[in-house]
Amino acid sequence: MVPVASPYSFNDDEPAGRWSRSRGPRGPRRWPRVLLVAIVFPLLLGAAVAAVVGRPVAFEVVRRLTVRKFPDVKWIGGSQLTRWMNDPGRARPVVLDARTADEFAVSHLAGAVRIDPYRPLLRPLRGFPKDTAIVVYCSVGYRSARVAHWLAGQGYSQVYNLEGSLFQWANEGKPVFRKKWPVDEVHPYDPTWGLLLESKYRIEAPPVEKRSAAP
Repeated sequence: MVPVASPYSFNDDEPAGRWSRSRGPRGPRRWPRVLLVAIVFPLLLGAAVAAVVGRPVAFEVVRRLTVRKFPDVKWIGGSQLTRWMNDPGRARPVVLDARTADEFAVSHLAGAVRIDPYRPLLRPLRGFPKDTAIVVYCSVGYRSARVAHWLAGQGYSQVYNLEGSLFQWANEGKPVFRKKWPVDEVHPYDPTWGLLLESKYRIEAPPVEKRSAAP
């Protein structure tokens, strides 16, 4: 039975087994292998690079691979976002956190509103016009790129993905918050991707359930 596509979901986030059951008897098993080779392995390689050549290179590898997957998504650097948010003469962007509730509960950017990275809804943007400036982030930038791509498809014209997302933001000493209070803790997503986060910010937490190729 072919799954019905939801306007608020990313069907290619479904586990490989579910794809296999829904694609019919011929040729379904090629898709998990294609996804592993084309997306999952390269992105995991980006995390592994952190242990060999350092985090800056690893973040750049992940960013380039994400750009290849979502070439239409616009990006903004952490320093650019900081200047923007501190500029009294410029309207502040809406900041969306495209991570799970458990990750968000540990820490997030100031004033950020969570949007589900796997089944996003427009509820956080209710009342905002389609030309509102929006900045989306996650752990390293892949999930937020997916959400930014989806938002652009919903007609939002000023959507930006934060380079390096929360991991790079924290590594650069920029503030993160738990509710309204500054903290120095960040959810590491899992032990592998957590290598991109400096150990002084990394907490011990159960790995996030993998529903996409990268955090």
